[in-house]
Amino acid sequence: MIDPLEIPIRAEQIPSYAMPGDAGADLRSTESVLLAPGERRLVGTGVSIALPEGFAAFVMPRSGLAAKHGVTVVNAPGTVDAGYRGEIKVALLNTDRSSAFQVESGDRIAQLVVMPVVRAEFVAVDELPESSRGAGGFGSTGVRDA
Repeated sequence: MIDPLEIPIRAEQIPSYAMPGDAGADLRSTESVLLAPGERRLVGTGVSIALPEGFAAFVMPRSGLAAKHGVTVVNAPGTVDAGYRGEIKVALLNTDRSSAFQVESGDRIAQLVVMPVVRAEFVAVDELPESSRGAGGFGSTGVRDA
């Protein structure tokens, strides 16, 4: 097992992992918000962190909210850079066509995954090396095996 990464945090409710082995720690709402069908809102979590250089945090949807209520994170995953010290807010979207969704203060609205990241050095070239996929993009591998 990898040792936990200590992250300085200021929070009304510290994110927590629901189960051993979970990748994402639950972020909770600090406000009550009614999301009408098709509505999106920026919802506060009261969480501010200080990630070390070489790490980023990613705000991701909770699968239960998506599957049961159609509530997701608009910009998933939302990226929290190591230098950011402000409050982590979640851009929630209610994709349900007919039902509103009530978010209460304290509800688990997203999950935060902390990961190491590599900073790339982009090198301009005249041509890219060949690959088996080439320039095949969206849908180029089909839906089913042939």
